[in-house]
Amino acid sequence: MRIATYNVEWFWTLFDSAGQPWDDDERAGRYGVTRREQLEAVGRVFQALDADAVMVIEAPDSSRKRSGVRALETFADRFGLRARKALLGFQSETKQEIILLYDPDIGTARHDPQGELTGTHGRDGAPRFDQVLRYDLDVDAAPERMRFSKPPLEVAFEVAGGPVLRLIGVHAKSKGGRSGETGDAAMARAIANRRKQLAQCIWIRRRADQHLEAGEPLIILGDFNDGPGLDDYESLFGRSGVEIVLGEGGAAQMTDPHARQALSRRLGATKTTARFWIDTEKRYLQALLDYVMISPDLVVCDPVWRIWHPFEDPDCWGDNALREALLAASDHFPVTLDLDLGGWDSG
Repeated sequence: MRIATYNVEWFWTLFDSAGQPWDDDERAGRYGVTRREQLEAVGRVFQALDADAVMVIEAPDSSRKRSGVRALETFADRFGLRARKALLGFQSETKQEIILLYDPDIGTARHDPQGELTGTHGRDGAPRFDQVLRYDLDVDAAPERMRFSKPPLEVAFEVAGGPVLRLIGVHAKSKGGRSGETGDAAMARAIANRRKQLAQCIWIRRRADQHLEAGEPLIILGDFNDGPGLDDYESLFGRSGVEIVLGEGGAAQMTDPHARQALSRRLGATKTTARFWIDTEKRYLQALLDYVMISPDLVVCDPVWRIWHPFEDPDCWGDNALREALLAASDHFPVTLDLDLGGWDSG
């Protein structure tokens, strides 16, 4: 079984309000390409992935007038994808949804949120992801109320003839500041955003602990907007959000080899999943932001991870059409996980 996570930049701008793709030469939200060029590029990447399930980050938006599910299912039909059924959880407060696109012939998927309702006052622990967490972000003994603008998508995926996999799709808080901010204002916002990102990762890890204690196979995947050694403020808090979700101390460890490699090589080269143009510096910044973490019971299923990076993966580099599609489609590159579930033994 192949499971992927893919953050598609400005995906929502490629569809009209009826969920039909904009197949024209208007400029796309993504710089330097038309809507037709980006749409065809994203379609080619999805075809190459040929995944059984893709956790789409920054998926097309949903509202009373727009349907991200309809847009993705129309997209899947246009490009002949096996992963052709879309599942949305709680709607985002932004135009970026988290939606699972999957092959219904492989199994059945349902939105299965865990945790308690909190009301506006909130509570500690691990409430439902569309609710309010009370957590002391600034260590002043006065817990703040924190919400996800993009609530994680919790999926119970029942694989035909196999296990029920728990999937948690994540798009964690960005730590970036506002455009034009400099000096103390930029520093203060960056620190505040990192606190929020860490609190979200603590919330996600608490939910992971519940599944791990119940012995449920778990996959946490998506864009964490974080990684060990990624910014100057990490030292203020002692660790990254990724380390929190992987598991600290004696806690059960989630596994992602790219994250572990980065943790062990803070001063050396690591894998990357995203490539951003920094206009003020006239150069590209590459970063490891996207992860697929698995629980210990899935490590025995011969897992194989792959980052579909056009410059770092030799097969992507050697396929000219795929390489150009990856560059035109998004500022992130997909990450896939292949699992052999044929010999699954829940014991």
